Amino acid sequence: MCPDDPLTFLEEKLKEIMEKGLHSILWNMCIDPVLSLRLKVISETYLHTLLGLDDDQLMTTELCNKAWYFYSTNLKRICFDAWIKYCALTRNTRETLQKKFSLARHFHERKLLHLIMIKWRDWVQFRRKQHERAAARIEKVFHCAFQKVILTAWKKQANFSKKAKRYVEHVEKGEASEFDLAEDNHAEVFERHHAEVFHLSEKYHSSRRLSEAYRWPVIILKAGKDLLTKLPDKALAQVFRHLNLIDLGRCAQVSRSWNAMTRISLLWSNINFSAVKDKVRDNDAGNILLKWHTIVVHLNLRGCATLQWYTFKNIGHCKNLQELNVSECQGLNDELMRLVSEGCPALLYLNLSHTDITNGTLRLLSRGFPNLQYLSLAYCRKFTDKGLQYLSSGRGCHKLIYLDISGCLQISVEGFRNIAKSCSGVQHLTINEMPTLTDRCIQALVEKCPQIATVECNESPHVSDIAFKTLSECKLVKIKIEGSNRITDLSFKLMSKFWPDMKRICVADCQKITDTGLKLISALHDIVILNVSDCMRISDTGVKAFVEGSSGPSIRELILANCSSITDISLTKIVQRCSKLIYLNVRYCQAVTDAGIEALSSLSSLAYINISGTNITDQALDSLGKHGRIKEIIISECKNISDSGIKKFCIDMKKLEYIDFSYCQQLSNHSLKHLSFGCRRLTSVSVAGCSKVTDIGIQFLSTFCTYLHYLDISGCISITDKALKCLWKGCLQLRILKMLYCTNIPRQAVLKFSPRLQKYEYNDDDPPLWFGYDSSGRSFTPKKQKKSRLTVGSPAEKSSEQRRPSMVSSLGEKNLELRSPTLNSPAGGSFVRSISSIIDPPPEKSSEHRPVTVDPPAEN
Repeated sequence: MCPDDPLTFLEEKLKEIMEKGLHSILWNMCIDPVLSLRLKVISETYLHTLLGLDDDQLMTTELCNKAWYFYSTNLKRICFDAWIKYCALTRNTRETLQKKFSLARHFHERKLLHLIMIKWRDWVQFRRKQHERAAARIEKVFHCAFQKVILTAWKKQANFSKKAKRYVEHVEKGEASEFDLAEDNHAEVFERHHAEVFHLSEKYHSSRRLSEAYRWPVIILKAGKDLLTKLPDKALAQVFRHLNLIDLGRCAQVSRSWNAMTRISLLWSNINFSAVKDKVRDNDAGNILLKWHTIVVHLNLRGCATLQWYTFKNIGHCKNLQELNVSECQGLNDELMRLVSEGCPALLYLNLSHTDITNGTLRLLSRGFPNLQYLSLAYCRKFTDKGLQYLSSGRGCHKLIYLDISGCLQISVEGFRNIAKSCSGVQHLTINEMPTLTDRCIQALVEKCPQIATVECNESPHVSDIAFKTLSECKLVKIKIEGSNRITDLSFKLMSKFWPDMKRICVADCQKITDTGLKLISALHDIVILNVSDCMRISDTGVKAFVEGSSGPSIRELILANCSSITDISLTKIVQRCSKLIYLNVRYCQAVTDAGIEALSSLSSLAYINISGTNITDQALDSLGKHGRIKEIIISECKNISDSGIKKFCIDMKKLEYIDFSYCQQLSNHSLKHLSFGCRRLTSVSVAGCSKVTDIGIQFLSTFCTYLHYLDISGCISITDKALKCLWKGCLQLRILKMLYCTNIPRQAVLKFSPRLQKYEYNDDDPPLWFGYDSSGRSFTPKKQKKSRLTVGSPAEKSSEQRRPSMVSSLGEKNLELRSPTLNSPAGGSFVRSISSIIDPPPEKSSEHRPVTVDPPAEN
């Protein structure tokens, strides 16, 4: 081309290439079309014409290889691009087809499921109608069968009641008739009657179970859930609160609804491991506390020796814990208490009695429990006076209201000074069974504790009137001192002068108290309980002066046990003045006669009376029987009463719940017969030491006294295992049974009957000498003086605050067996299996608990 300006020419061509693109480049694009040669295709290429080369020079091997490489590469690129496009198209087509198949399959399944549901609904409706028709037919048949059972049982009971009534009428008239049968015949009649009634009841229950089994599908379809679930949480908590942890675990395994009911937060605010202390394990207790740690407020670990580090670690997580009882925990030490103190700042009540804690624990109390109000260190012998000094260190225990240091013999006067410094606000003080307690100890305590309101110092022989004089600076409302010969009438003078609000006075077994003392306190207005038992110098003069004083109309409990100078004059004056008296104890008051008891029959408020060991006769019982409101009576060791007196007593005694005529050897089965006929509400009976009581008497009790909870037949050598069979059939609520010295009851029968009981006592030894008869029932007079003892199961020897029958007798004889069948029964299952159903992750919500104000522990 030979352009004039080569640079401009090249610039123009480059711009053209940029505009048209690289694909527009031709080999002759830089040649002007006018100048380009118009050649005919003579050879395979134009190169030789353009470049002036021959064919031999143009078709070289190198050029051909390059040309072939370019051609093949270009062809591969075109094919690869085409293959990629084909694969993408195939993949998209396959995915689209799969989506279409999935939609079609889903549509087909829904259509098929719809058809199946329609068929199932029709089948369910058909089966429901069948069940309803079948249930209606079964219910009709059941009602017919049930009516037959009721009529049969009614006929049997009516015939038996008619015969019994006629028998009683003939016995009362003293006439002989065909009903005057031997005792063995009576036993057969009663046993046959029990067997028939038991058979009918079993038949009734089986019919009921069958009916419920058939009606169950209908109930499920109609209700859909248990009716118990409709109750509010507070009501359910009150129901389930009476169960221990094992029973609660079993309830959780009944159904899902019951499992949900056992997880109510109100139910787990109060956890009692003491009821299952023989079964609970450290891991189980720890898991329960870990689950409910935000809810637990009251925790009882009394006697749980198996609980160790894991449990106490989780107690430390209970931030809202306010009450903790770890008494009698043998493994408790300072390290475990440290775990508790780290996480329970809200603790108000702490019971450490009968444990091995040392000064280290007392140091933790002032640091970890600043709000502590109740503290019991009773019978903890390993801390010292220095440990009590720690109570004032740190934030201290300055909010302490109640303190119990009974049995801590190591505390000296210096220890009491330390208590006074650290616990200046204490109001209720208990120092029982502490022979080392002296007046100086009381003085050291009162110096800085002016708010003391109640004091208990039982079995403290060195406490004298000086201690009372020291306490005059306080405002006492309750004083209880037993077994001190240094207490005189001067103490009563101090009471009347410095404590006008005194309500409870107990000075039992204080031999220097005389009638003058009772005269001095007669001016007090608010006395409701007075206990001067075993004060031998008290006579009618003192009692008369007291009841004629200001507290006579308000006194509710009066204990004059073993005051031998008390006569009928005192009882007459009590009837005239004490219009609100509920409990009266004149045990072993030998001068009391029938005249005094007859006077008590006009005291309408009297409900509990103890006249054991007195010389009353049947006439006194006849007078008390006309009272009609007595709920509890103790007439043990009354030698002059007979079956006839018991008969007259029981005629109008419809409200009687507790009776004890133990060691009355003259009473027989006739007493139990009249008692059973007249007192159907009896819950506690003691016939210990009554050698004439046989199986017949127990059969009377089991037939008519169906509410019986407590029975003591210790020393009844004529009772056999037949009596246990009758109790098993008739007394379904019996929970405590004492069978000491029952030689004719085999151990196998006791073990068979024991699963029905909460506690029982049994041995087959011969009766001891103080029972007054041998193993064959022959009476004898022992040569040696009879030892002091406690009547088995009788509250006669206890104060008014403990007059209910004890759960465990104080007699320590060999072969004595205490059982808790609820825990030891094989049918009960494993504790771990029962408790596993209530150990789950804690609920999301936790109920709020209001603070608990700790009051002094109420008397039993």
